[in-house]
Amino acid sequence: MKMPKFEYARPSSVEEAVQLLAKNDGAKIVSGGQSLLPILAFRLNYPSLLVDLRDIKGLSNIDISEEGVKLGARVRWVQIEEDQNLATAHPLLVSMISNVAHYQIRNRGTVGGSLSHGDPAAEMPGLSVTCECTLTIVGSNGERQVPASEFYTGALETVLEPDEILTQVRFPHWPPGRKWGFEEFSHRKGDFAIAGVAVFYDLSSVGVIENAHVGVIGAASTPIRLAPVEGRLNGSALSEELIAEMVELGAASVDPQDDAQISSDYRRSLVGTLLGRVLRSSMSC
Repeated sequence: MKMPKFEYARPSSVEEAVQLLAKNDGAKIVSGGQSLLPILAFRLNYPSLLVDLRDIKGLSNIDISEEGVKLGARVRWVQIEEDQNLATAHPLLVSMISNVAHYQIRNRGTVGGSLSHGDPAAEMPGLSVTCECTLTIVGSNGERQVPASEFYTGALETVLEPDEILTQVRFPHWPPGRKWGFEEFSHRKGDFAIAGVAVFYDLSSVGVIENAHVGVIGAASTPIRLAPVEGRLNGSALSEELIAEMVELGAASVDPQDDAQISSDYRRSLVGTLLGRVLRSSMSC
């Protein structure tokens, strides 16, 4: 199908981009275009103006420090895969991103595009919630910092206002020795995930779990964390008996809906199965 007609602009600064969004009702941001362009091709949206962020300096930077990892909104998935320092600074990030679609899409798709699109089955929104990331948003009223847990309001819905741009996501420090794991399931590799589970935790001096984080994608209208599972893991030593318990608790902690792909019961069971797998794999990382 042919795209609808629209105007096109390539601002050189975030401030200029914000002004364009504020002055043009219905304007849309284009970054990598992996979500927006198919939407336009199917005539699911009719923007008056596309604001292309490619000429704005600094949005493609990856910054690693003792405070954590900062990713500019235009960082592409392939940059994350190829950055050798990230393999140590945040191995869970690298592992999850390797599951994003196919190479052609990872070569163009961007961090900010995925976060702003807000697909509840996408890896980056789920990772941001699991890792307690902070998102930097700039608009006509200035800059604000939003926790990832407060950014998503529903499927494909966020707190972004029409004149706002997500410019950066910040990951907290990842300490040495942290245990982690991620698995997702799809009909074919590269397809949208039916469900996925991410886990990370630290171990105390006596070998019990501390600071457990368990995130799930594809099982609700937004990415979620499983507080009951995290609470049960904290203070416990990981064992096959505990993992078996977590499989049951993980399945019971989600309330997915039936859809065209799969039944709610299957997706619930799948979450439990994936949780068991990532907990086992985390023991050897």
